[in-house]
Amino acid sequence: MRCFRRRPAAWLLLSLFSPTLLAGCGSLQQDIDVELPFGPSQLVVEAYLEPNVVPRLTITETQPYLAEAVIPLVDDATAIIIRPNGTRDTLMYAPTIDRTTRKGYTHIGRRRLNARPGDIFGLEVYDKQGRRLTGTATVPATVPIQKVEWRFNNETGDQRKAYVLNTFQDPAGLGDAYRFMVHRRSLLREPEVEYTVQDRLTDGQSITLGTSYEFRPNDTLIVSLFHLDTPYYDFLQSVQDARSANNNPFAQPSGVKSTVTGGIGVFTVLSVQRQNIILRE
Repeated sequence: MRCFRRRPAAWLLLSLFSPTLLAGCGSLQQDIDVELPFGPSQLVVEAYLEPNVVPRLTITETQPYLAEAVIPLVDDATAIIIRPNGTRDTLMYAPTIDRTTRKGYTHIGRRRLNARPGDIFGLEVYDKQGRRLTGTATVPATVPIQKVEWRFNNETGDQRKAYVLNTFQDPAGLGDAYRFMVHRRSLLREPEVEYTVQDRLTDGQSITLGTSYEFRPNDTLIVSLFHLDTPYYDFLQSVQDARSANNNPFAQPSGVKSTVTGGIGVFTVLSVQRQNIILRE
């Protein structure tokens, strides 16, 4: 009986002291204004060149973290593509949104890009504030898709799903990287599958990249295989790490590794092979 008598007493003391404790904690509250540091604004570029396609790219500039949500165009920026033979092509400033790809661009070239594996292209961007951004990009070799296949599980109804496999031959010599993507019906949609790999353990071998059981019978899919140069691979990995860190309060902050100097962003030449398939049973 004594134990039951002491327990209410303890709760009584706690209830008596709780208001005092809460008042003490409240007196420690203080509102402060934190000014986020922001250095000089830098040029930002997104330039994905493609063989036999007129060069187009986007130039903006960095903004403070809490700045108004607008596209920070740089209307006095000059963009120049330097071809392997040294020819300098100045792009026109013509902000537009491509109706087919639904992507926005600020600068466009005047002629198609004649690009062969091993060619090195240069980029130079400058404006009237004296900011200057440069970069180089090497055209990756073409790596053909050898085979795309799929297998269905043994389930029925809505549980009937298939995985997709993409097989290709890795060239001899370390340093090759790939981006594997699968879209459903259109490239305008977000990819159903997307990841990057290197050939550290598979140099010169036949490589198969695949998905899990996630596609239905008669799905129309677009399978893409990008052969990446090392700087672009590092850029993609850093973007993925930064996204993961942003969503994880326990992760270390991770910065994006630009492929350009004097600013922020990416300059690369895409080498991609694609196949359209319909998942017939």
